[in-house]
Amino acid sequence: MGHKVHPKIHRTPAIFPWDSRWYASPKQLPLFMKQEVAVREYLEKKFKDAGIDAVSIERSPKEMTITVLTAKPGVIIGRSGQGLETIRKDLERGILQFKLKAKLNIQAVNQPALSATIMAQNAASEIERRLPFRRVMKQALQKVMTAGAQGVKMRMGGRLNGAEIARTEKLAKGKMSLITIRSKVDYGFAEAQTVYGKIGIKVWIYQGEAFGRQDKFDKKELVKPAVPVLRKARA
Repeated sequence: MGHKVHPKIHRTPAIFPWDSRWYASPKQLPLFMKQEVAVREYLEKKFKDAGIDAVSIERSPKEMTITVLTAKPGVIIGRSGQGLETIRKDLERGILQFKLKAKLNIQAVNQPALSATIMAQNAASEIERRLPFRRVMKQALQKVMTAGAQGVKMRMGGRLNGAEIARTEKLAKGKMSLITIRSKVDYGFAEAQTVYGKIGIKVWIYQGEAFGRQDKFDKKELVKPAVPVLRKARA
């Protein structure tokens, strides 16, 4: 029997920090968990094409700070920050029910090709457009290796290319070290909704060894909405 462990949980908090950073009493825990799951599902559903890599949530007694790591910040921010204002109102009214204020921070992904979650989402969108799965896998692997990864592995499962019998196919390139704790391995999962059923996609990206904490959410790299410049009319 194989012992399958999530690569990120296996390395938390040795390399990767927690994406959720808050404390709750036993009575508050169910409500806080329900709100967090609802926030993540809302963002993933509303911005499916924005290439969201990860979401970090921090709580205080009066405010919830949500940091979104995305490959396309402009899709979420909108023109002059109108998108952020819409999201904030939806969260405060629907999920938080005016008990907390929502603060949103948007951070851009430096190299989307080295994000396993983004690569899995891109592969899922291509599968939904009915492209051959083997070509999608080969192109994704080549793109990741070109970006500077030391190894990559992709696995697809389901009725591939509309076949009658479901099966699992796997392709790998380079080296992959899943056992060593200091190995920096990014893992992502996505589902392609096709006419003939769901196709599950898993991606592992190995970027070498890390000897310190690897925090994706760097507050120095936050994206701020552009403020429109008002020009004075000539007399």
